[in-house]
Amino acid sequence: MRSRQPALLWLPASLGALFFVLPLLGLLLRAPWAEFVGELLSPPVLQALWLSVRCAALATLLTFVFGLPLAVWLATAAGPSRTAVRVLVTLPMVLPPVVGGVALLLAYGRRGLFGQWLDAWFGLVLPFSPVGVVLAATYVAMPFFVLTVEAGLRSFDHRYADAAASLGAGPWRVFTRVTLPMIAPSLGAGLVVAFARALGEFGATITFAGNLAGETRTMPLAVYQALQTDPQGAIVLSVLLVMVAALLLFLLRRHWLRVA
Repeated sequence: MRSRQPALLWLPASLGALFFVLPLLGLLLRAPWAEFVGELLSPPVLQALWLSVRCAALATLLTFVFGLPLAVWLATAAGPSRTAVRVLVTLPMVLPPVVGGVALLLAYGRRGLFGQWLDAWFGLVLPFSPVGVVLAATYVAMPFFVLTVEAGLRSFDHRYADAAASLGAGPWRVFTRVTLPMIAPSLGAGLVVAFARALGEFGATITFAGNLAGETRTMPLAVYQALQTDPQGAIVLSVLLVMVAALLLFLLRRHWLRVA
């Protein structure tokens, strides 16, 4: 049986829930539903939506390619180096996104530590381009994936991997045939969270990639732009992003929203 909670907690709990409900309620009540579909099908919105989805998908792919080995290393390594790397991985989660954008600009900009060589050797200029959008999204999204997968690896029962190794399976076969399938829920959750974070990225994107229509103006940036010229359009775009976020939470319901 579940223990009964003190009655005094119900009032602050209700007020806390109301604190989250009211902004969504205000958004939904003020949305121009009669023009909703027309606004969504307008060229600027479709352009921003397609750019956001494409860049978020690419950022999620980069997150998987580079984040999975990093999560495996963090789950198995030991010592001060692991602590230092975990701090570096976690830092984008707590940094103001604008600061992250400035850091990216100083590292990968035309005059940045690494960007100057990309420009000189290959003629590649990353800021204020769709590639810059992907890099900014990857920078802020990868920590969520890494920490989620690392947690899954730490809770994984290694006896299965040890049994496969004792039967002659090599490390790569054990990893791909035993470990990855058994942490599949954590992998899926990490990818969905990374995609959601990349889709909603604003601060690092506008600082590192700018707000160029058709080039770097993603959905969050389109909301910001519309607030200044078309408040109704900004509401429509916001409702659309809320719907996408709700869909992603639905996909994650078994991982984060399950109850005991």
